[in-house]
Amino acid sequence: MKVFSPANWRPIVVALIIAGIVFLALAGYLAPLLRLTTNPIVGIQSWISSRYTALYDFITVPRDVASLRQQNAVLTNENSQLQTQIIQLQQQLQEAEVLYALLDFARSRPENEYVASAVIGRDPSPFMSYVIIDHGSDNGLRHGMPVVTQQGLVGRVDAVTAGAARLQLITDPGSTINVRLQSTQTETLLQGSITGDLTLEMIPQETKLKVGDLVLTSGLGGGYPSDVLVGQVVSIQHREGELFQTASIQPAVDFSQLQAVLVITNFKPVDIEPLTPTLSP
Repeated sequence: MKVFSPANWRPIVVALIIAGIVFLALAGYLAPLLRLTTNPIVGIQSWISSRYTALYDFITVPRDVASLRQQNAVLTNENSQLQTQIIQLQQQLQEAEVLYALLDFARSRPENEYVASAVIGRDPSPFMSYVIIDHGSDNGLRHGMPVVTQQGLVGRVDAVTAGAARLQLITDPGSTINVRLQSTQTETLLQGSITGDLTLEMIPQETKLKVGDLVLTSGLGGGYPSDVLVGQVVSIQHREGELFQTASIQPAVDFSQLQAVLVITNFKPVDIEPLTPTLSP
């Protein structure tokens, strides 16, 4: 009869131990022991990883910051250039729109000849009475020539040099224009003032005047062609017992935004002052 020696039992014992360990692991009984064993190893790995990341950032971040600053400077410069180009394009678009509007106005009145001019100077006073344009006698401009825009009457040429001219605006206190009311065809006078306000004078009391009535040049007096829009009535001053009524006028032209004008060169003003009767003292 064969007797098993301890040496023969050893593989069986080892196999049983391994099987037991596998069973315990599958059953989850060894999880606390595994966590207890692996947690220190994971902690060590995490500490090494964090120190490596910190060291890498310490070495590379200064280089990245310098690169980012350089890129930011380039982008800022490009943005400034683009903003400048946008502003220039907007200005060119506005100028083109003004020129197209002036061209349309000139085409609508083919009986007149025009010289288009840009405004290059303004009256420094708060109540603007004149502007300077970039065309003068070399371009055919003469004293007294009417000046208009697509909006309406601006004024007339007051003084001329070879390359520039000064325009007296209709708001100037020395400006008096013969006009008429479009609704009633009543002829009256438009007077400028030191404050830049426009006033209709000498309106007969029987004239039925309304706010919003348009005011046009009448052509009388020889200073301006007829039927040029001047403005519209914004308020009426009517007093009982007086021979005439007056009215405040809003000019059709926005003089604060005046950029370009048309000078009517084929209109010759007529000086009728010597023919105007005066009252003897």
